[in-house]
Amino acid sequence: MRNQLNAAVEQAREAALEVLLHNNRGPFRGLPRTAGWGYPEPYTRDLMIASFGILVSGNERLLASLRRVLTVLARNQSQRGHIPSLVHDAEERGASDTTPLFLIALALYRRAVGEPDFLEDAAQKALRWMEYQSPTDRVLVAQQPTSDWRDEQWVPGYGLFVNTLVHTYLRLFGLNEKATELRGLMNRFTVSNSSPHRHVHKGLALPHKPYYAFWSYKIHKSERFDLLGNSLAVLSGIASPSRARALVHWVEGECENLRQRGDLALELPPCFFPYIGPGDPDWMPRYNQYGMPGEYHNGGVWPFICGFYVAAAVAAGCHRIAERRLAALTRAVRLASDAQLRFGFNEWLKAQDGTPRGQDWQTWSAAMYLYAAACVERKATPFFDQVRAHTRSGQ
Repeated sequence: MRNQLNAAVEQAREAALEVLLHNNRGPFRGLPRTAGWGYPEPYTRDLMIASFGILVSGNERLLASLRRVLTVLARNQSQRGHIPSLVHDAEERGASDTTPLFLIALALYRRAVGEPDFLEDAAQKALRWMEYQSPTDRVLVAQQPTSDWRDEQWVPGYGLFVNTLVHTYLRLFGLNEKATELRGLMNRFTVSNSSPHRHVHKGLALPHKPYYAFWSYKIHKSERFDLLGNSLAVLSGIASPSRARALVHWVEGECENLRQRGDLALELPPCFFPYIGPGDPDWMPRYNQYGMPGEYHNGGVWPFICGFYVAAAVAAGCHRIAERRLAALTRAVRLASDAQLRFGFNEWLKAQDGTPRGQDWQTWSAAMYLYAAACVERKATPFFDQVRAHTRSGQ
């Protein structure tokens, strides 16, 4: 069985590299495409997330392209340090996750090529920009709704995903005192009653649950599960080793419950659950078009996020689970909207029936497959192993 898995993984790896090389040059100033055909634009967050797979691949053409992307982003950085949402368009601003993702990708690229001062001015400006995103001057950053990768889902206040990115880049840049403070704040419990607590900073930990809140702000919070944010909490060491293991096993159990109810057809976890339904307090009218239950950001199965989850399972020491989910991901990346493609590396799949609903040959889907496969093969999580080591040593 393992030999069959290894052969399937190798085929998928070759296909993933083909996708990345195909997408390596697009119509916008020769910058990479976000997808093979549907998204010709160079979206910053997609390309920064793709850097994990590019760096483990070691492909020289892709590394050279990543260098160019980082350089153009630095050139289009705002005066105060914000990184635009489109690599080539300095006026396309407003995202909460592009600047921290830039800092992470830059730090990893510097280490890969041995240039610790590469784009140093841009790095310092970006770090300063992020300092001003904390309303309380306590490291924990806040965001506007629909400003992170969930551009069709509301995340107000202190979002889990963006703050896991902040913790990660703080560790990578050696800002360990700030990272330790952020981890402490995130591991405080959210406030669960209506009485304001003056001078008490609310966190994202949830009592009696192994995972972190989707978002929290003052007395408000969402306890729905965010797979990407929680996977990054495990990978970056925000979650303790025991909490990380409990979190992975909790995901596995909850997904089995979803399958038994007919809410999940795949052997992979949705990006978000329980799904928001019409009539729920957090339902938005626009979700009728861009977020029905089990679709898109409201519980769609996103291969790139599943890549992070596979890596999180490895980080938690759950290697058998990681192998099973990599096998499921290897099957899922074959699914395509275009029936002529052997591998689709589709953007997202509908949870209830597993049909591909996004764009084929998505850059971050292919890149994060490469990263997930490398994690399972090595029984390690490249780049994040060092982040967790710093987190647990307190240095």
